[in-house]
Amino acid sequence: MRATVPAGVTRQHIRQTIRKTRRALSTSEQNRAAQALLARCQVSDTLKQAHHIALYLTNDGELDTEPLIHWLWQAGKHVYLPVLHPFSKGHLLFLGYSPNTPMAPNRFGIAEPVLDIRRVCPIANLDVVCTPLVAFDATGHRLGMGGGYYDRTLSRWHHHREGPRPIGLAHDCQQVASLPSQSWDVPLPEIITPSHHYRW
Repeated sequence: MRATVPAGVTRQHIRQTIRKTRRALSTSEQNRAAQALLARCQVSDTLKQAHHIALYLTNDGELDTEPLIHWLWQAGKHVYLPVLHPFSKGHLLFLGYSPNTPMAPNRFGIAEPVLDIRRVCPIANLDVVCTPLVAFDATGHRLGMGGGYYDRTLSRWHHHREGPRPIGLAHDCQQVASLPSQSWDVPLPEIITPSHHYRW
């Protein structure tokens, strides 16, 4: 179900509204959504053809990515998780992720792989980057948490259609009619929710 957001509201108000909505989902609703998302991802040509896939661990009511990660491992795919860059503020590194990867909380309290330069995958070597988002609209515009991490990660895709293909993952309740966009926002070519696979 699409979230109702009044026209003319600020990006910050949309963030607050949608984050509150998705955090209110019950455990059973979250579990059903995760399984429905997995079913859609399993028939995605983009994911079936990809070998190196960046994902993220769930936080703040986001759609649970754990079933998807386990399926990708079983399918022989290489999975990577974002790590806050220690020297370049606002940027991400992507490290290989397996069941025995050492983890530690970052400054936002989100678990990430312990930095090991040997496990870093250059962004250009990724096939797909599955991006978290707070809200999205009918044209593929994405509203994130405001840090710009994924906008920077996907800048080459945004300007030149080069690099890994981004796919947004979201609950259905995170869709709004339209988003106020900025010049640095990266519209996504695909967004997968439990009930739809949007392509632009």
